[in-house]
Amino acid sequence: MSQSFQPPQRTLMGPGPSDVHPRILEAMGKPTIGHLDPAFIGMMDSMKALIQYAFQTNNELTFCVSAPGSAGMESCFVNLLEPGDKAIVCVNGVFGMRMLENVTRCGAKAVRVDDAWGTPVSPDKLEQALQDNPDAKLVAFVHAETSTGVRSDAAALCKLASDHNCLSIVDCVTSLGGIPVDLDTWGADAAYSGSQKCLSCSPGLSPVSFSERAADAVRQRKAPVQSWFLDLNLLLGYWGSGAKRAYHHTAPINALYGLHEALVMLQEEGLEASFRRHRDMHIKLRDGLADLGIAFVVDEPYRLPQLNSVWIPQGVDDAAARQQLLAEYNLEIGAGLGDFAGKVWRIGLMGHSAREENVDLCLRAIKSVIS
Repeated sequence: MSQSFQPPQRTLMGPGPSDVHPRILEAMGKPTIGHLDPAFIGMMDSMKALIQYAFQTNNELTFCVSAPGSAGMESCFVNLLEPGDKAIVCVNGVFGMRMLENVTRCGAKAVRVDDAWGTPVSPDKLEQALQDNPDAKLVAFVHAETSTGVRSDAAALCKLASDHNCLSIVDCVTSLGGIPVDLDTWGADAAYSGSQKCLSCSPGLSPVSFSERAADAVRQRKAPVQSWFLDLNLLLGYWGSGAKRAYHHTAPINALYGLHEALVMLQEEGLEASFRRHRDMHIKLRDGLADLGIAFVVDEPYRLPQLNSVWIPQGVDDAAARQQLLAEYNLEIGAGLGDFAGKVWRIGLMGHSAREENVDLCLRAIKSVIS
């Protein structure tokens, strides 16, 4: 006879998910109510305001997609691009490549701007691409590239897009809550994130935000949005203002309880305090890794404090070392992706995982497996 699943107690210090705070787990265990219950609609309204706070935006069109960050990405592209449009995509890692894939699947033409993995997106290269493609409709880039641990200058890239009359799509999956994200100051038109990174919630939800300029682009579409589920025109009937909501889908009610609690906790801590905590834990990890002779992939000015990409020491078997960390220390760190597979480890310090005891455990465990 089958038995209930009992997961092991792990310390999650990979690229996501991060450790989920007990308060959030408790919130997810609260009684399920209907997705059109007045009490649940009240929570949805509260969540919209909390997401606006996290994104630092007044965008009215701010809500949560009932699916992971990859669906948040897709929601931006399928709503803002039509067949025949041209989009400039900045690629400096795996997730820029996924943006590129979204453009082509929308039937649009992609103009690719490449930078080396582990380096930020070059504003100069983007500016040249914009000059060479005056008919481009939008610019897309990753603010915090999860595959490499590098941060790009979102303010500069969004300004270039705006100066050339382009919309901007910003991947904030790993940045939201861990480093400053300021959509209104940047002038970003569309942004998406994920629940499982610096928000420390369970995976499966994607906060998104669209500017009024982006909303106008959706309203002026000639072709219907290719995805029924992600069509903003339909979703707003459920996430819009007022007590009366139209049925669109059955929301993941208990998961949304968790995200709401995660956002409440972010507001309680305060954005600046959260950014400082992530930075402090990064410095502690950085100094400890230096003592072990482990070097970072990304130059210091562009490093993400919450996602630390480091070169695997020479002679260390990547998979065997990570398996030993899991078996002996219940510690998960991430492998390299794409060009970095087998060459780097990705050590996450996201949300509830960004704690001194986690850093101490990680350093002690890595020292053991590389000795």
